Formats: sequence, C-alpha cells, structure tokens
Amino acid sequence: MKTWTPPDQWLRITSLDAHAAGEPLRIITEGFPSLPGKTILEKRRYAREHWDHLRKALMWEPRGHADMYGCLLTEPVTEDGTLGVLFMHNEGFSTMCGHAIIALTCVLPEAEIIELSEDSPEIRFDTPAGRVTASAQRISGRVVNAAFRNVPSFVYALDQTVTIPGLGPVRYDVAYGGAFYAFCRAEEMDLKLRPEEFGRLIDLGMRIKRAVQDALTIRHPVEPDLGFLYGTIFYGPPEDADHFSRNVCVFAEGEVDRSPTGTGVSARAALHYSRGEIGLQESFVVESILGTSFTGRIIEVCRFGPYPAVVPEISGRGFITGRSEFFLDPEDPLAHGFIFR
Repeated sequence: MKTWTPPDQWLRITSLDAHAAGEPLRIITEGFPSLPGKTILEKRRYAREHWDHLRKALMWEPRGHADMYGCLLTEPVTEDGTLGVLFMHNEGFSTMCGHAIIALTCVLPEAEIIELSEDSPEIRFDTPAGRVTASAQRISGRVVNAAFRNVPSFVYALDQTVTIPGLGPVRYDVAYGGAFYAFCRAEEMDLKLRPEEFGRLIDLGMRIKRAVQDALTIRHPVEPDLGFLYGTIFYGPPEDADHFSRNVCVFAEGEVDRSPTGTGVSARAALHYSRGEIGLQESFVVESILGTSFTGRIIEVCRFGPYPAVVPEISGRGFITGRSEFFLDPEDPLAHGFIFR
C-alpha cells in the first residue's frame, strides 16, 4: 500500500487514548501549539483564549463525541514537578480530573512516555487546582494500580434547597475536590443510577446544575479561576454490598462520567467526613454507572483557607485503548468539530 502523507499546511496532532474505569482519556502527545505561562492557570487561560478551536476539534465529532475527555501534557511549572497537565471536555478546560490522573499514572510509564524507577515511583502533576502527587504499583512491569494524593477537599455548603420546575424542591450539598459539585440523593428523586437512566440523569443533572448556579455564588478561597460549579453528582446505595456507595456525575455540558469521578469521590470524602459517615484512614469504595469503582481514603485533615478540609487519596486503574493521528484540513468546513447533546 502506498504511504499517504498529508500536505505540509495541515495541522497534525497525535494522541494516546486510554480509559480509567470506563471514562475515556485522549492524551495529546504531539502537535498542539505551545502554551506560554509561568503557572498552569496561565497556560489554561491562554489555551482557552487562543486554542479553544483545537479542543473542540479533538473532543467533538467527527474525531470525538459529546462525552469525550482529554488532556494536554505540558512542561512542569514547579521546580520539583514531573509534568504539567491541562484537562479538556465538551465545554472547555477543567481544573482537575481524578480519572485522568489515574489513567496517566498507569499508561505513561507503560507507553514509555515517562520513566519511573523503583526508587522514585511518583509522578508530581502540576494541575490548575494545584499539586497532585500520584504513585504507581507495578507487577512484572505493568502498572496494576494508581493512587493519587489530591488537593485539599472541603465542604462548601450543606443542606441547601433549590426548586426545579416540574420537580419541586431538591436538597443538595456543595463540596470541592479539585472542582465544585452539587450532591443530591438519587432516591429522593426516584432516580436509578444505571445506564438505562442515562437520558434522565443528563436532564436532571443539568437542570439542577443551572438552578444551583443561579441560587448559590461559588467562590474558591484562593484562585478565582476555580470558582464555578462543575457538575451535579447523584449518589445512592451500592449494588455491591461490600461497597460504600454508587454515584453518577453529570458535568460540563451534559457529560456523564463513566467512572466514579476522582474529584467527585474526593469531594465526597470531605462531605461524608463532615457528617461522621467515614473516618480518617478508612477506605471506601464508590461504584460508577458501569459498576466500575475507585477507592477513596482520607489521609490527612487540614484547613484550606477558612474551611476545614481533608486530603484524600483516590486509587484505581487505567488502560491504553489505542493511538491516534489526527489531521486538520484547512479546507474542511467541519475541521473544528460539531456536537450534538
């Protein structure tokens, strides 16, 4: 077969594709323009202002889909950082992503993008939310489990109520685990946390998110860029009696997380600790809509600004699913993608 080469004026972007607990991660490895900035938040702002059309091209159809998720690796911005990372989805650039950290920690060493020695098994990620430190457990050269120490996580608001047209009053809490989420009990809305409820989960999740955004001002205690409501998380009893709970996260513009949501499990650690439902160093397993799971554990109690906070550790596993090479034909009217939701 003749080897085809795209014209020089076409943009070429390569990726390593993976998933953690079912949630996809498109890791952009080459071709994305460089991002100036002394901090990851500065790089995030630059990406949003100058290269958002490339995010859409890689996340939206025809190269992605409405529930696609990705990340862009950068040079570290701290003296001891391993690398920086920006997260992206159907709506924009996120602030922190637990499933992405788990996937990266599993697949980057296996794909030989980074090297981990037995003496130094940690990856120190510079994320928009702050330093996240991950470690890899390996057996016969394969990473069989990844765990990350997240940023301090805290409860922002408890026992709030918002009225949803056609549904009535809905109770919610807001907590932060690298992103802010509104938490609602699924049983109070007669909602099942299963794939067959996919459409209803999106509908209710987005209606609640928008109502909470209107009703409650979200402010991060340190960084204004982090002060926004990212999604709604419904939680309820697990299907496996040995597990703590099951939850489904609806985030960005109606994306449904296939994983248990690493930042969401971190925020739940703070929420349940504040209610006395889990303790320090107590492991708890949270299921996803698929029945996959992440394990959480509070490893430290601290303060973050004015808030009592916890430092959670979240663990799980990621897998490589493929390698991709994308081209942007400047004559293609759909080069920068489209989305249906």
